[in-house]
Amino acid sequence: MEKNTFATSAYIANSLENTYEYLCSLKNLDEWTLYSRMAEQMDEDTWRGSASGYHRDLYYHVKKLQHSQLQGIEWHCGLEYQKYFQVYPVLLFPSDYIEPGTDEKGVYFHWLSFVDPKRQTQMIMQGIHTVHTSECRSLKANLERKAGLTSAEKGRYFIDTDTIYVDAPIEVGVAYLSDLRNMNDWAHLVRPDGEISASSGEYRDEYGHKVKVSLRVEPVSKWYLVEHEFFYPEQGFYQRCPSMLIPASYAFGDPEAPGFILHRITFWKHGEQLPLGKLQIEDFGAENMNIKRLTEAKAGNLQSFDRGQSYAPLAK
Repeated sequence: MEKNTFATSAYIANSLENTYEYLCSLKNLDEWTLYSRMAEQMDEDTWRGSASGYHRDLYYHVKKLQHSQLQGIEWHCGLEYQKYFQVYPVLLFPSDYIEPGTDEKGVYFHWLSFVDPKRQTQMIMQGIHTVHTSECRSLKANLERKAGLTSAEKGRYFIDTDTIYVDAPIEVGVAYLSDLRNMNDWAHLVRPDGEISASSGEYRDEYGHKVKVSLRVEPVSKWYLVEHEFFYPEQGFYQRCPSMLIPASYAFGDPEAPGFILHRITFWKHGEQLPLGKLQIEDFGAENMNIKRLTEAKAGNLQSFDRGQSYAPLAK
């Protein structure tokens, strides 16, 4: 797992529209974060305020994301106005994105964080999981209280992720993952069963079940969202996996950082062992390793794979 990337998720029993609107207002950080308190508004989308991990103020900026199927934002932070070195993408998945036709209301909140290795402090690294996990719970509580609830609502699903660093130009990674015909190289649990096009095809899984696979790729902000959908027609079962491909230079606020972060998002039902599809997060992690190896080789880079799954600046 990529050690500079942190993911936090929660089911929120409030509407997609209300959740999105709440997140777009930076002043609401006062309500649910540990100590991000907005002190001075600089422009419509930017505030100066205190921060939990620093002894000085930060500038906070919110950017609304554009995507045809999903809604989301990015929070940006920096020590100077309009100069941001931290980016926090947030995606909001409605319940029927995970399970088409479901009667579950609410939204699944997914918050991704990066810590640049050149700027890491021991406290930031040791505390980010604790603080962001607790803040995520606080966000959920504030939004659910506004929806009239008096205790935490449990969603049917939870989100798990696998993240890896790929030392290849993001254009190479996007081109490779944008063509479903390449999946036979990096995926070991399905095999083609007929004609495969760049965006769809029929397969058989490891137990011989029919699987229809479709692919959608869309640019978002400075990165890309690659969505794989696996549909078992005989059982009416869906399994979706959106993947974020984010340039390391953008993730870490360092123009010298090469390559990209591959962050795969998966959805699992509480207390249920899936009968079909990928059955564990390790299935996605294994594919990530294959994608990293093959993509780096396409870029002519045969050294980075041996250095492991995480980004580390090379000594000059």
